Amino acid sequence: MPSCSLGFCFNKPQPIDHLNPLHRQRTGKEGQVLHRSKRGWVWNQFFVIEEYTGPDPVLVGRLHSDVDSGNGNIKYILSGEGAGTIFVIDDKTGNIHATKKLDREEQAQYTLTAQAVARDTNKPLEPPSEFIVKVQDINDNPPEFLHGPYYARVPEMSNVGTSVMQVTATDADDPTYGNSARLVYSILQGQPYFSVEPQTGIIRTALPNMDREARQEYDVVIQAKDMGGHMGGLSGTTEVKITLTDVNDNPPKFPQSVYPMSVSEDRVPGEEVGRLKAKDLDLGDNGLVNYRLVDGDGINMFELSTDSETREAVVKLKKPVDFETKRSYTLKVEGSNPHIDPQFMAWGPYKDEATIKVTVEDADEPPVFVAPNYTFEVEENAPQGTIVGRVHAKDTDITNNPVRYMIPRYTDVEQFFSVNAEDGLITTNRPLDREAQAWHNISVSATEIGGHHQDTKVRVNIKVKDVNDNAPEFAANNEILMCESAAPGKVIETVSAVDKDEMAHRQHFTFSLAPEVAHNHNFSLRDNRDSTASIFVVRKGLNRQTQDVYHLPIEINDNGFPALSSTNTLTIRVCSCDSKDVIQSCNVLPYVLPAGLSTGALIAILACIVILLAIVVLFVALRRQKKEPLILFEEEDIRENIITYDDEGGGEEDTEAFDIATLQNPDGANGFLPRKDIKPELQFPRPGMGRPAANSVDVDDFIKTRIAEADSDPTAPPYDSIQIYGYEGRGSLAGSLSSLESVTTESDLDYDYLQSWGPRFKRLADLYGTKDCCVNDGDDDEDS
Repeated sequence: MPSCSLGFCFNKPQPIDHLNPLHRQRTGKEGQVLHRSKRGWVWNQFFVIEEYTGPDPVLVGRLHSDVDSGNGNIKYILSGEGAGTIFVIDDKTGNIHATKKLDREEQAQYTLTAQAVARDTNKPLEPPSEFIVKVQDINDNPPEFLHGPYYARVPEMSNVGTSVMQVTATDADDPTYGNSARLVYSILQGQPYFSVEPQTGIIRTALPNMDREARQEYDVVIQAKDMGGHMGGLSGTTEVKITLTDVNDNPPKFPQSVYPMSVSEDRVPGEEVGRLKAKDLDLGDNGLVNYRLVDGDGINMFELSTDSETREAVVKLKKPVDFETKRSYTLKVEGSNPHIDPQFMAWGPYKDEATIKVTVEDADEPPVFVAPNYTFEVEENAPQGTIVGRVHAKDTDITNNPVRYMIPRYTDVEQFFSVNAEDGLITTNRPLDREAQAWHNISVSATEIGGHHQDTKVRVNIKVKDVNDNAPEFAANNEILMCESAAPGKVIETVSAVDKDEMAHRQHFTFSLAPEVAHNHNFSLRDNRDSTASIFVVRKGLNRQTQDVYHLPIEINDNGFPALSSTNTLTIRVCSCDSKDVIQSCNVLPYVLPAGLSTGALIAILACIVILLAIVVLFVALRRQKKEPLILFEEEDIRENIITYDDEGGGEEDTEAFDIATLQNPDGANGFLPRKDIKPELQFPRPGMGRPAANSVDVDDFIKTRIAEADSDPTAPPYDSIQIYGYEGRGSLAGSLSSLESVTTESDLDYDYLQSWGPRFKRLADLYGTKDCCVNDGDDDEDS
């Protein structure tokens, strides 16, 4: 059998490459024999069926080298993907087996390397040869819809064949080998409404005029089957939820053709009367309905509006209704779609109409005045009981109950008027004064007798007509200032008059001097016939020193009916004037001012006076605060610091001295301070009287005596304090400095050296010398 160079056998003997003999001789130049190295036959790939589950390992192929003589000296080695785990080789025979079940969907091919080596030396006998083991596909994976379940929407009333959506399944098998991945789509659920294209998976509508209002949602199940849909193929399914979207294919419809409603006649405009609603099976904007009144005898009495939440038509009262005038109204209302789909225009009209019958109900209404308000006139000063006018109200109800009238007191607090309760006649209670109040605005209330006692009010305006009952009087101040040098005939003032009565356009006043001064020689009056009069001087030489004030009575008349007149006195004051007729001074205090003193100067003077008064008040207050206090305190007496000693003080034990303040004022230690402003009623001996001798040893008696003297003197505490030391203190390291007892004690000092100091120290030497010397010295003194 010809040997094959590293050939592979798979289920049948492998062919021998005749181009590659083990030893191929070739004659070269000069008869030289050429040898070419032998090359094995390398297969590109082998196939292994996936998912093989037989009892024995699957033989993949056979590796054989033509240098293998069959004596077992050659060892075959396999390396690469899966070598030793998935693929194993018999190192003697070269057979390759697959030991595990392979899955093409996990790994479709494996690359391996085969080599023949010497068994004893492991030296390669052939170059390595690489080959591929392909896993051959079988139909072991069903189709899958990776994105299911699906949701789709399609408009209702769509035409047959309208595309809804496309579904796609995937198959993990090899699409290039056989029909394992060839898919065919079919519909398992959803007929006869929908269909699916077998090759593309596009779902389409299958029935015309599918109505959303009849059915809105459909559950469709789509199947994908491999092997081209033939018997034995695997399949997968998915669910598609298809929803029909709304279109405006339904017109609005009122559930009722006639809607009865009622309204009470006491309702006010704007109040709701009733509601109605047209049904539209469409959704959203397609189901919106607009309402409007199109006809009826109540179209002017009622109005329509739409509730934004409930989409209802609201009927409201536009004007007040009256049961006694009209008891029922008819309205025709239209409901229509504002959004119409042109595709379904032929299915219209998209509107509907209904009739509303409104019944007016009777209500117990308050009386109604014939006029909305009343205006009357009455003359002032008219006697009590004068008729002003009459108001009238009536009951508009069918019962037509009688009405009672009254004037609310808060509208006529002073009760100028009264009204007859039965007929509404208004009269005066007392005379009226136009000058005090020209108009009276009151209210009259009308109450229905019986029923619910409802009342209503009306405004009554009463004008008080004027009568000429007030005499005229001066319009301004009736005092005139004139210069004493005024020439005769000079007009010194023009006077006018006023009248509290109502001034008419033709009313005017006339002026004349009173009869008693008609022929006076000082002043005269001229009526200007324009309701004014001029006063002028008659004679010259008026002197304010002789007479400074003149009183001129003037009679004023009006042209009223009846005419009234009054006499008013005009005061004329004579003043001194300068050359330019400027008044300088009059004999009246209000007109006497210091020459050249202005208002500013007066204010400055007053301000200075106020400042001076403030300074004086402040000074007095400070003086009062500095007034000597009534109680004498110890620290105010400077003599308290004087302490008299008539004995030698002790040593360090002088710190045990008595409290000076206690000796000075014992009562002050107990909280009592004697008053300096109280004089003693009894005279006591002076504090110095009866004092113990200075050389008294008993200091306690001395202190008690001083305390008794201070207690018996109410005027003041003692001014002096004395402490007496009758004994020498103990414990002084410096020794005693006192010489009071030196005459009675033995002294160890020697003063003889004083004798040598001269005549100036003779007296001192005698004093501190011997006793004899001292006695003699005393005699000498007596002699001298």
